[in-house]
Amino acid sequence: MNDTEIRLRYLRQTVDLLFPGSGRARPYSLLPHPWLPRRLAPRAWWHPGRKVMLPAGPDTVETYLSEVLGTPVRVTLHVRPARRANRKPVLEAHDAAGPVAFVKIGDTPRARELVAHEARTLDMLAGVPLKTVAAPTVLHHGSWRGLAVLALAPLPVRRGAPGEELRTAAIREISELGAGGAVGEHAGGEQAGGERFAWHGDFSPWNIARGPDGRLLVWDWERFATGVPPGFDALHHFFQGALRRMKPRTAAHACVAQALPLLAPFGLAAHQARLTAVRYLITLADRHAADGCEPLGPPGTWLTPVVDSQEALT
Repeated sequence: MNDTEIRLRYLRQTVDLLFPGSGRARPYSLLPHPWLPRRLAPRAWWHPGRKVMLPAGPDTVETYLSEVLGTPVRVTLHVRPARRANRKPVLEAHDAAGPVAFVKIGDTPRARELVAHEARTLDMLAGVPLKTVAAPTVLHHGSWRGLAVLALAPLPVRRGAPGEELRTAAIREISELGAGGAVGEHAGGEQAGGERFAWHGDFSPWNIARGPDGRLLVWDWERFATGVPPGFDALHHFFQGALRRMKPRTAAHACVAQALPLLAPFGLAAHQARLTAVRYLITLADRHAADGCEPLGPPGTWLTPVVDSQEALT
């Protein structure tokens, strides 16, 4: 079964979950093409492929979101990739004027935990006077048909990648949230000495953007945690970008090799930087194990060789 078939199978399961019932139906389209499904959106006359008819009755997620958001909305459903440990339904809600909310649905025990944790984290951030980072605002957090629902206000994204200076300032501001006892899952280890810092937890290139006011827009806070060394987010940003160009083992070696320039802005010397990079990779592998998924393959193939090579140097 290829990626498209897996995506479509998951989409059918999600549609059954979010659009139960029968009766009057509305047309949707798979975009950009039925053979390359990335979104399921309300049908427009120019969309390719056949119509996908979905119920529009009182028991659908569209009806629920229209009620809690206070305006009639239509939703676009993201067709999720096959290999994601935290895969969950993700929707964009639109009213007549444009985007209203970005919505996450917790449809499994782990997904419900992550949705609840992100809601708590964003509530905490709403009370913190951040200067560099801008996070989404929670519009609604509730339960619908046994599913967790988190609706977030859209962020005003500008085109163009944020520069290194802005990223570094944002990472430093996020890391300082750990010193104040902020809400966060503990990332493992003792929270003492150089491990009193926080990290966003998924500071990937696709989770950040420049804002119109000069701040860095940062979303997907469901992995926020405290009790880590400084610079974990910088390592994660590099590693996730490297995985798009390299195999996991090569990307892991590159992460350690680039640790000093990545972590020097946070005051780490060369030896400390390499150890912190190894600690980050171990933390990531622990996360995958807790999720019951190995998106990078068994740790013995990509992590153990890196750890062994660093132990040989100590």
